[in-house]
Amino acid sequence: MKRSAGVLMYQVVGGELRVLLVHPGGPLFTKRDLGWWSIPKGEYLEGEDPIMAAVRELWEETGAEVDVADLIELGSVRQKSGKVVTGWAVEADFDVTVLVSNLFELEWPPRSGTMQEFPEVDRAEWFGAAAAREKINSAQAAFIDRLEALLAEGAGGSGGTNDADDTVDADDARGVAG
Repeated sequence: MKRSAGVLMYQVVGGELRVLLVHPGGPLFTKRDLGWWSIPKGEYLEGEDPIMAAVRELWEETGAEVDVADLIELGSVRQKSGKVVTGWAVEADFDVTVLVSNLFELEWPPRSGTMQEFPEVDRAEWFGAAAAREKINSAQAAFIDRLEALLAEGAGGSGGTNDADDTVDADDARGVAG
């Protein structure tokens, strides 16, 4: 089973929750929007600390740096692909105009024999919670719900971790069928 870890950066502006999402780079995702955005995340290896992988992936995909001590655990979700994503949240500012993403190599056009490099993330954007739920991978919408619940309980901005370790299936995440 593939496992990923990531960080959901957030801000509260004028009483409204705003979250940072990233859009996958490369020619396969150019025209894809709703349901294709994600928290900055990436796969980690057996034995690797997921929280450290989450911080690394945030940096690799955006250039943003955060302190592990400030992360709030959001638990895990299972995407339709079967991949389990574990997420943390952190209250932080990030200027999307300075996004820096690592690159991946892909044969493009297909069967051309030509390898090209593309950014893993081609853009990042701050969204209000409702808009973010439409943009984000359906299973990952649970991270926004959990963050809102924690903020309502007063957990936001206090740093540390919590016990939000429930795994949500993609179909259950937003109450929709496959």
